[in-house]
Order: sequence, then C-alpha cells, then structure tokens
Amino acid sequence: MGLQINIDNGGTLTDICILNDGLVNKTKVLTTPYDLSKCFFEGLQKASGVIYGEPNVARLLEEVDLIRYSTTQGTNAICERKGPRLGLIIHGATKDIMVSLAEHDPELYAALVGNRVAILADDLMQRDDRDNLIVKAINELTAAGANRLVVSFGGKDFIESEAAFKKVALRKYPRHLLGAVPILYGSDLSADTHLARRTWTALINSFLHPAMENFLYNAENRLRSYRTKNPLQIFRNDGDSSRVAKSIAIKTYSSGPRGGMEGMKTFAKLYGFSDVVAIDIGGTTTDIGQFLNDTVAEKRRGNVEGITVSFPLCEIISAGVGGSSIFRAHEGRIVIGPESVGAVPGPACFGRGGKEATITDASLLSGILDPTSYFGGDLALDAERAAAAVEQNIAKPLGLDLEDALQQMQYAYEEKVAVELHRTTSISDQTILLAFGGAGPLNACGVAEKAGIDTVAVPKMAAVFSAYGIGECDISQHYAATVHGIDESRLKETIAALKTKAARDMYAEGFAEGRYELRARLVATVDGREISHFLTDAAVPAPFKKAEHVEVELKAVKVLRSEKDKQASFKKGNKASLHSNRTLLTKRKGRIEVPVYNLNEMKTGDYGVGPAIIEEDFFTCRVLDGWSFVISDAGDILLNKRG
Repeated sequence: MGLQINIDNGGTLTDICILNDGLVNKTKVLTTPYDLSKCFFEGLQKASGVIYGEPNVARLLEEVDLIRYSTTQGTNAICERKGPRLGLIIHGATKDIMVSLAEHDPELYAALVGNRVAILADDLMQRDDRDNLIVKAINELTAAGANRLVVSFGGKDFIESEAAFKKVALRKYPRHLLGAVPILYGSDLSADTHLARRTWTALINSFLHPAMENFLYNAENRLRSYRTKNPLQIFRNDGDSSRVAKSIAIKTYSSGPRGGMEGMKTFAKLYGFSDVVAIDIGGTTTDIGQFLNDTVAEKRRGNVEGITVSFPLCEIISAGVGGSSIFRAHEGRIVIGPESVGAVPGPACFGRGGKEATITDASLLSGILDPTSYFGGDLALDAERAAAAVEQNIAKPLGLDLEDALQQMQYAYEEKVAVELHRTTSISDQTILLAFGGAGPLNACGVAEKAGIDTVAVPKMAAVFSAYGIGECDISQHYAATVHGIDESRLKETIAALKTKAARDMYAEGFAEGRYELRARLVATVDGREISHFLTDAAVPAPFKKAEHVEVELKAVKVLRSEKDKQASFKKGNKASLHSNRTLLTKRKGRIEVPVYNLNEMKTGDYGVGPAIIEEDFFTCRVLDGWSFVISDAGDILLNKRG
C-alpha cells in the first residue's frame, strides 16, 4: 500500500494518521459536531500539508490509495443519549417484549422509546381493515413525537410478517413524500430468532443511523466531486471495513475504540506482553479493553452499553469520562460526566465560550500542560478562563481554595477511571496498562496507582493510536440466514443464496468472484449449549440436525492484513536530556520545578525519574514521584513504579 489516510473521529478531536510507503505521520483537528464532514475535510487538508509542505487536498485525493474512517460518534451518542426519538411497533403475541426490553436497561429504553409503542393485533395481516390499523399506529407514534419507527415481530414467520407490513407502509407512506417517516424492520438487519436481542439491535441501529448517514454520504459526495479513484472505507467494530453504502450504523458503534484495540494487539505482540489493559481516553469517553491469551476478546453476540445485540462486537467498555467531561459539585463531592463540553465550546481554557470545569482545565492550572505548545501549538490555552470555571463550579461550591480543588479534581478523575478498570477487566500482577488517546497518557501513572498496576506503556503514536490501529484491516461482508429443520439440501440452497448476495456486495467493494475468500459456518443451540461448525463441504453434522433452528453464517473477506514478526524492547541506556523546566502542582510538595522531556528529542534507551513531564505535539504524560521511564528502540515509553 502506497499512501493511506486513517481518520478517527472523536467527540472533541479528530485524529489523522498518514502512512506513506513505510513512513508514519500524524495530525489532529477539532471535531465539528454540527457538520462532521467539515472536520473530515479539514483533516484531509491538514494531512496534505504534512505530506506536501502545503495544503493540497486535490492532489492528496488524486494520489491516495485508501481512506479509512472510524468514529466514536455512536459511542458518544449512546453515552449522552443524543439521537432521534424512536417509536416501536410490535404485535399482541409479543407484547411482553416491552417488559423484557426495559429490564435490559430501563434508562436507555426510556431515553430511546419510552411510551412510544404501538401493539397490533395478532391477526392483523389477515384482517380486511389492516391498512387502516397500520396507518393509525404510525400516525399515533409520530403524533407522540417519534421521528423514526422500528417494526419488530415475533414468531417463526417474523420475516414474512414484517415484509407484509412493509408493503402496506410503503404504499401509504412513499419514501419520496416530504414528511414520510423512516421505518426500520428488525428482519432487515438480522435473522436472529431471539426477539428481544433482535429488537434491541434494530432500536440501537435506528438511533445511530441518522447522524452516521448524514455525515458519511455528505463526505462521500464531496470526495466524488474531487474524482477520488477509491471509495471511502468505514472501519467497523468487528475489525474489518467496508464502503459507506455497505456499512450498518450499529457496527460503527465503538469502531474508533476497536481501532485502538487492534493497535493494542499489535503493540503487545511487538514487545511480547501477554496481559495488557488499555485505556483510550478521548474528550468524551474512556474506552477500556484487554489483550489476554493472545487475543482481544470478541463476542458473537456483542454488547452495546451492556445490552446484548445480534452482531459480533469487540468487548470494549466505554465509560463516560474524558478530557472534556464536565466536573460538577454535587452533595459535597465531585461528580464527573457523562456529559461533555465536546469540541464546541470545548473546555473553558479553549477560549471558545465554555464555562464548565474539565480535567483539561485542571491540568493546565496544575502546570501539566504548556499553554503555548498544546495541540502542536495551534491552540493557545487561556488559564484565566480555566481558573474561573474551576472556581465557579468546584472550588466555591465545595468550600475549597483553587489549589485544593485542582488536587481533588485530579484524584476524582483518576479514581473514576481506575474503578472502571476494575469493574470491566481482570487485573493481575502481570498486567500492563497501555495508555493512549489524546488524554490517555496525561494521568496514566495516577490511574495505574489507584488500580494497583505497576507498569504503564505509552505508544509513540498514542495521540492517534486508534487511527494508527486501523492501518491494516480486511474488507469484508457478513451474511446470515436461519433455517428450521436443516438438511444437506436446504443447506446448499441457503449457502447459494448467501453467496449470491456476497458476489453482489463484494463486486460493489471492487472485488470480482475469485478475488475474495468465503468462510461459512453453522451455529445452533443444542441441549442448552451453543455449538458451531466451520463448513468445508455441504455435509450437516448430526448434532445440528437435532436443533430446532440453525443459523448459517457466511463471511466474504478480501484479506489485506500482513503478519509482521517485528520485535522491540525497552533497555536502559543514557539519562534523558532535559528539554526545559516547568512549575508543577504536586500532592506532597505543592508547586515545584520539574524537568520536561520532549519525546521527539529522546533516543533509544533514554531514561529518567519522576516527578517529570514527557510531551510531544499532541499528548502530555505526567511521570509521578516514585516512577521511572525508559524509551524503547521503537520510540515508545515504558513507565515503572519504583520499589
């Protein structure tokens, strides 16, 4: 691959990683949540400046081989409950589904659906007045405030029932009419026979779809205007990518963090680490994952906010705490998030109108951040605005002076991340904390101490690590069909139908038949236990013939990944050369002068001890008292708690 641009869109900052014939560069732009295509093209413009010495988007889009895009927008939307109001249509035989859905997550169900539910009669599709009843249900839900509808029926014939409903809805509400309400059918997404799981999948997908659709198609249309020769590729939570028209919104959930997990896997193998816990801290969330037993965990039925859905997803937990999370005083204590100031207006110190207190403001006032070099020097920080925000929101309500307020903000922030680590991962004496994201390295030592971890690794590419992690991924499409009472004949018929879909979709991806791999398997529940079998021929193993229903899965994949056997190590060499000094607020000694090291100036084996600060253009790492650091032969940082 020649020139590749990887873009990871976060709630506050958008990261760009540039891979060009073996060379890796990076840059960042502020996210523009009101129009994500704006920061997307600002990122391309900045990337072209890095490559050519001056901005030239037209040349970049003419020469680029591949543009890959991942996002945390879905994660942020779910965390902050920002999205459309949904209406749910079910039929009487499955009316208990409302209770089941709410039991999974009462708060999320109330935010997405609430009381906007229509229950249709069991025999609706056989009744003479069915058209009127369908129109009545749709009108009642839209009048109640629903701006998108989800139809999810139960029973063995749910696919046929939803298809019949769709014909009536399209006839009564043609898509070309202004005001026609978008309707998503659960069976369009999945053939999963588990009703609650399939319904939640449809609800979450419908909730995430509008924002993703608006951005992605706007971005793709603008790319076409430049006559870009290669389509935009969307990186998904399953670790692969596909073009915009062939991507499902729910699979973009945590796709940005999944890129970080792919990077963690590569990093762990590079250094021979066997147990790594990752914190990917951006502006809005901290995304947590673990590399254990030589892999990153993935579930066939993934989780979104703890809710099981029909698709496989990587096990990534997103906690509502990040560099732009809002700090508040509540009942005598500090509360953090899940609300975020985002990129607009941003933390108070950004000087864009923000008045809430954030950890970024506290870090500036504590002396960790340099107001002149932050964000590569492109964003000067305003200490007076930061101090006003902390005073107003934290210090005064809690009766603290400014210095104590900063210390308590720091402690509360590190404690919350550490608690989430223990809640979602398995930490042992061998666990290494991998800290990345724009805000990940900042408090990594403090988080590690509170989590009982003695070793922290910070990648050289920490600031854009998720964008870096999606650098090598395959292009794939996934298909599934449910077969009741399977035998060899029905298996052949089902596989043939799925292969036809795969041929069509992979051709649209740019690959004709024979230029991609096909992988098929059977999955069923037998005697209360899920079993699976990868197919090499059309034979159906005996246990599957006993199952009430069998899912036939087919994956079409164009393999682009290349296995690398590179190894790197951390070996102590010379004492690191001082770049400058900075006055830093410390827990025990108050404000003292500490050394500052520039990562770009350090060499293999350079080492030092805390208290100190290590920084580069887009991230800052605080080395606490009692910690030491050393630079690897790949330019990464390893921090150890001494003693």
